[in-house]
Amino acid sequence: MGVNASHLTNVLYRMKPENLYKSFTIAKKSGGVRTIHAPVDELKSIQTALSILLQDCVQEINKSKGDKFTSTLSHGFVRERSILTNAVMHLSQKNVLNIDLKDFFESFNFGRVRGFFIANKNFQLDPAVATVIAQIACYDNKLPQGSPCSPVITNLITHSLDIRLASLAKENSCTYSRYADDITISTRKKEFPSNLMTDGQQGYSPGKRLQSEIKRAGFEINRSKTRIQYKDSRQDVTGLIVNTKLAVKKEYWRTVRSQCHSLFQTGAFKENASGTPEEGNIFALEGRLNFIDQIDLFNRKRNKTAPALDHDSSQKKYNTRRLLSNRERTFSRFLYYKLFYGNAKPTIVCEGKTDNIYLKSAIGRLAGAYPNLAKPKSGNDPYELLVRFVKYTERTRFLLELSGGTPYLKEFILGFDEHFKYYKAPAPKQPVILVFDNDDGFGKIEGVLKGKKYSPTIFPTTLPTDAFRKAEFIHVAHNLYIVLTPLKEKGEHTSIEDLFPQAVRDIKLGGKKFNKENEIDIDIEYGKEYFAKKVVLPNKNDIDFSGFNIILTRMVQCIEHFATLTLTKP
Repeated sequence: MGVNASHLTNVLYRMKPENLYKSFTIAKKSGGVRTIHAPVDELKSIQTALSILLQDCVQEINKSKGDKFTSTLSHGFVRERSILTNAVMHLSQKNVLNIDLKDFFESFNFGRVRGFFIANKNFQLDPAVATVIAQIACYDNKLPQGSPCSPVITNLITHSLDIRLASLAKENSCTYSRYADDITISTRKKEFPSNLMTDGQQGYSPGKRLQSEIKRAGFEINRSKTRIQYKDSRQDVTGLIVNTKLAVKKEYWRTVRSQCHSLFQTGAFKENASGTPEEGNIFALEGRLNFIDQIDLFNRKRNKTAPALDHDSSQKKYNTRRLLSNRERTFSRFLYYKLFYGNAKPTIVCEGKTDNIYLKSAIGRLAGAYPNLAKPKSGNDPYELLVRFVKYTERTRFLLELSGGTPYLKEFILGFDEHFKYYKAPAPKQPVILVFDNDDGFGKIEGVLKGKKYSPTIFPTTLPTDAFRKAEFIHVAHNLYIVLTPLKEKGEHTSIEDLFPQAVRDIKLGGKKFNKENEIDIDIEYGKEYFAKKVVLPNKNDIDFSGFNIILTRMVQCIEHFATLTLTKP
């Protein structure tokens, strides 16, 4: 597990059990409350290590079974499984049965957990080792909801039930899957098999064998949450609609869309999960949007007749927004708001995909001199980066038309004013800083700055109004700024790699030398990605980053200048 023995001993045997968890309740969607027991950091780190180790064990066990292993039974808290993979199992079925296992986590007591690791043929652990595992995992004689290792242990113990119920389902031409305490059995038959479940006047009645297997495994069916969903009604599995295609519930999307609208108009939105309106969390909203986007992406890939509009599309043009669906457009506007309008920290957008590594490493080493960019580690307070770097992904390229290189950033600058005017929320409180190489590529950006769309201000203001390349920083408009690498003494162009000492740039990898250009001879040269990941990152604590002082100083100047402005909305 990689856990220090003395640390383990201290947590398990010296700390009081009541001090190992923080308990609180959250509202259930179906009503009532769920009690969460969240472990304190000292115990959480141990439970996380145990969870990772057990998941590694599961992979080894499954690998050893070869073709005999069925990977589609349990989907909750399993690597490469999710509520999406669980729901897909029951797509376009005529009848869908949902069974809820009552008091699921409370069914796993200390003795059951310990006994499993002793008796199970895949583990057969020494009783003393099994006891320690149970002590790590259990609280108040049961597996607590909120522990990182509870889900993987429940899956291990419940696997035998999965095998038996999957076999029973197959005998009746049905499909079986489980997500934590939610069991789903579906069929294409017109009538749901009566020896599994019947829908009578007095409610649902499970078949004898189904009930026997569940009881044998130490569980009880929650009758109030058990139901058969028919083809002519809305069928949902772990919160996803599965009638004809995967979909979120309409009311779920309407709520998310309404929250986004409120955010764009006012800068805030409300949550009502507990029945009492309270201030919404932007990260939680992003999670919901991302979840919806995953469903949409799955459906596009599944529908082979649809145009290739997914994030992995070969479409490399800069006007991909015209391809977005309404939901994707909402997600796009949310991401833009979060990064460039309602950003809580200064946002840094680099020209090159490796520039983030360079600048983060430089800030980390020089943090003490730049309190606007980072807080150095001090005592128990960890190091904190006070700016946010935009990471280029297929998602940012497709949804935001934003990726590395001056062509994308040129379009970003051209569209900035239009986006700024779209949002009616209070004006931005933090700047957006674009970092460019002072080379030929910047000529495209110069053309935009010299055009009629913007009236940029060059600093220091004593410079000619078009001396962009000599500027310490450029205020383009609103909260948008540009910082360039400094020209050489005789005015020669530069790139960010020139800020490293020559000795660093001369480091060879596998006998190959570094070439900062985009086109390289791979037989004798390596490029910027290898330089960033194989040279800079591993040696960031030893590299002299003093050459980056000028760039970091210019970034700070942008932040300080923006703090003097009073932006207004029309």
